[in-house]
Amino acid sequence: MSGWELFLFSFLNLRVIAEYLPSIAAGFLLTVQLAALIIASGLALGLLLAVLRSLGSLVLSFAIVLFVDLFRAIPPLVLIVLLYFGLPNLGFAPSGFVCTWVVLALVLAAFAEEIVWAGILSVPRGQWEAARSTGLGFFATLRCVVLPQALRLAIAPLTNRTIAITKGTALGSVVAVSEILAQASAGVSFSSNPSPLTLGALAYLVLFAPMVLLARRIERRFAWRR
Repeated sequence: MSGWELFLFSFLNLRVIAEYLPSIAAGFLLTVQLAALIIASGLALGLLLAVLRSLGSLVLSFAIVLFVDLFRAIPPLVLIVLLYFGLPNLGFAPSGFVCTWVVLALVLAAFAEEIVWAGILSVPRGQWEAARSTGLGFFATLRCVVLPQALRLAIAPLTNRTIAITKGTALGSVVAVSEILAQASAGVSFSSNPSPLTLGALAYLVLFAPMVLLARRIERRFAWRR
């Protein structure tokens, strides 16, 4: 068997790929669901925390900064394992899916809060003062004047960070989440052939390539015109 034939047999074995395609497709659908939940809840919580931080309360700001620093500093895998294996000792046993979702959503929220907060701080103070002088209240000024500008400034780093964290769905394989990597790894174990990993890599490409293209389009759409 030549080197090329050995490569095809090892990584593009059509018989093995056909056998494990259904299970990896099921893992793909599960990964899509998990990614959608992470993005929706993580971005919403991050935006909420940035708005709460803008209230100027020292106690609230300290709590938010503590939360952000904690979830940015600890590796997500450590947090997932702690939740999955630690919470049952307290009488609460969430599934691996829930643990992965909660941890990655909180990590995304921590980064999103810092990015949106930086955007809010970048808006000139005169914008606040001009809006308040017209009779707008604090929240109306924040909603109608400040946040639109802040989000426009934050859109590029926010989309990049969202994609980076969402790819962490693969960490769910450690706590028995049957996502793409878990299904591909199981296929490799049962078939003694790495072709399912090739199929898994293609599944991740199908999932995340459109997200990257969409993020780039959003960045161009909301970029400041020069």
